Amino acid sequence: RMENGRWSLRVICFAFFFIITSSSAEFLIQQVTEYNSSYNPNANLGVTRELRTVRPSSKIVTIGNFSVVMERFEPYESSVFEASGYKWRLILYVTGNKDDGGNNHVSLYVRIEDTESLPTGWEVDVDLKLFVFNARRRKYLTVTDEAVKRYNQGNREWGFGQLIPLSTFRNPNQGFIVQNTVSFGAEIFIIRPVGQQERVSFVSNPPDNVFTWRILRFSSLEDKIYYSSEFLVGDRFWRLGFNPKGEGEGRPHAIPIFLYAQGFRPNAVETSTWGAVNLRLRHQLGSNPKRASSAAWYPIQPGHREGVSNIILRKDLQDGYLVKDSIVFEAEMVRVSVTNIVPV
Repeated sequence: RMENGRWSLRVICFAFFFIITSSSAEFLIQQVTEYNSSYNPNANLGVTRELRTVRPSSKIVTIGNFSVVMERFEPYESSVFEASGYKWRLILYVTGNKDDGGNNHVSLYVRIEDTESLPTGWEVDVDLKLFVFNARRRKYLTVTDEAVKRYNQGNREWGFGQLIPLSTFRNPNQGFIVQNTVSFGAEIFIIRPVGQQERVSFVSNPPDNVFTWRILRFSSLEDKIYYSSEFLVGDRFWRLGFNPKGEGEGRPHAIPIFLYAQGFRPNAVETSTWGAVNLRLRHQLGSNPKRASSAAWYPIQPGHREGVSNIILRKDLQDGYLVKDSIVFEAEMVRVSVTNIVPV
C-alpha cells in the first residue's frame, strides 16, 4: 500500500507539472502569436511587424506621463517635420481610430503638410514604415506593408488603423510602456519612378561580323599567347588569341583559339556583353574548316575570353590547314547584345 501510495503521489505530481507547463507554454505561444500576427487579415493584408534596433530616420515622438492621456480618443498631432523634401506630421490615436477599424488598437498615421506650395495635380509615392518603441528590448516594432502610399490632394494621410493591439501595447510584460513613457516613430522614403530604363537587345548576324586572322611564320612562333588586331562588332571591340604550343588539356598536342572581349566603342553603354561566336580554322585547300563555337556573357572588364583548347591536333595541321607556314582563323559573331538607355 505504501508503494502504491508513492506511485499515486508521483502520478499526481507529474500531472500537476504537465498542466502547469502546458498552461505556461500556451500563454507564451498566445503572447508570441498576438505579438507577431496581423491581427485582422482583411484590414491588414500584407502587413508585417518586425523588431529592429536602428532608430527611425524621419521622426520620433516620445510622450511622458502617458497615463494622463492613455484613455483619450482624440488624436495627437505632432510638430511639422521634414523628410525627403516634404513636410509631414504624425497623427496618433492612443485608443484607436474608430473610423479606420482601430477599435482596441493604437492607430498611427503620417499626414503631408504645406501642400499649397506643391504644383497642381501633385502626387507623392511613399514607402512608409511606422514604429512603436519597445523599451524592455531596446528595439523598435516596425510596421509596414507592401503597398506604396500615394499621397495627393484627395489622400493626404496614410498609416495603420491597427498598428498594435491595446492588449499588447498596455501589457506591462511586453515593454512598450515603461516608466509611464511611450515612443512612436516614422520613416518616409519617397519613391521617384525612373524616367529611363536600360534595354538589352540581341542582334543576330550584326554588320561586319566576320573577322579573318592570318598567322605567318607559324613554325617560328614562341610559347606565348599571340593576339589579333581588334575588331568592332556591336558596341564592343573583340580580338582573337592563341598559344601555338597549346593550353590546358590540349597542350602540347592541340591548337587552341579564344575570343577576347575588349573595350567599348565611344558613347556605348558599358554593361556585360553577350557574345555568340563561330570559330573556324580555315582549310586552305578548299575542304571543310575545323569549327568550334561558344556563347557567354562577357564582363565589362576587358580580357575575358571564351573558346576551345583543341580546335585541331597539331599532327593534322599538314592536311591543308598549315600552308606556306601560315594558318588562318576566322571568327563569325552570330549574336551580340547591344544596350541602350531609353524612356520607360
